[in-house]
Amino acid sequence: MDPDTSRLVCLAAEVAILLTLALGLALASYIGLARGCRAVEESWAGVDTELRRRYDLIPNLATIVQGYATHERETLQRMVEARSRAMVSTGSPTFQALEENVLVKALREVFAVAERHPQLKADGDFLAVMKELSEVEDRIQAARREYNVNVRVYNGRCQAKPVWLVKLLFRLRFLDAPCAGVDVAEALPSGIVAWLFDFGPAEFFEIDGLWDKAVSEE
Repeated sequence: MDPDTSRLVCLAAEVAILLTLALGLALASYIGLARGCRAVEESWAGVDTELRRRYDLIPNLATIVQGYATHERETLQRMVEARSRAMVSTGSPTFQALEENVLVKALREVFAVAERHPQLKADGDFLAVMKELSEVEDRIQAARREYNVNVRVYNGRCQAKPVWLVKLLFRLRFLDAPCAGVDVAEALPSGIVAWLFDFGPAEFFEIDGLWDKAVSEE
């Protein structure tokens, strides 16, 4: 085999290996993105389940409070209306968070009513509902944190820059001199795959807590 033919064969072999590697990385990135997307959807379902548990407790809370504070009709009405809007919300997590924060504010107003009525605070049914609300609140925040962690990982994959491609283009002798210092996260062509298959970034879910001013992950 003459030298020119030998060089062509070697070049073709290198190109074939690079293409195989690129396809393999692309497939791995697609699988990673699909799994990340599924993890986000499943963890959002967990958030939704806990939010609905809170919705289910509110009618009972309203009935108990109304028995002691009939003159607080407007406060109770705001809570009930906020619950209704949050229940039917079908928007993005950001929009859902806005509705939930309105509900949290309304719940706090009802808690303030209870503070002004010692008999209500001592009522066994009221204490039971408050305990359930506290437990549900803990689960909501735990589910929210899990969801946001999954969103952060998934978005990192979606927004990864294809640094690997740029480095390979400037290192045609890849087999002889592997790209040193390439970050594994950067090496995965997730950014390109996300663009090709329309994997868009997900939204974080940030809501106020019942017992504190606000909760934030960013």
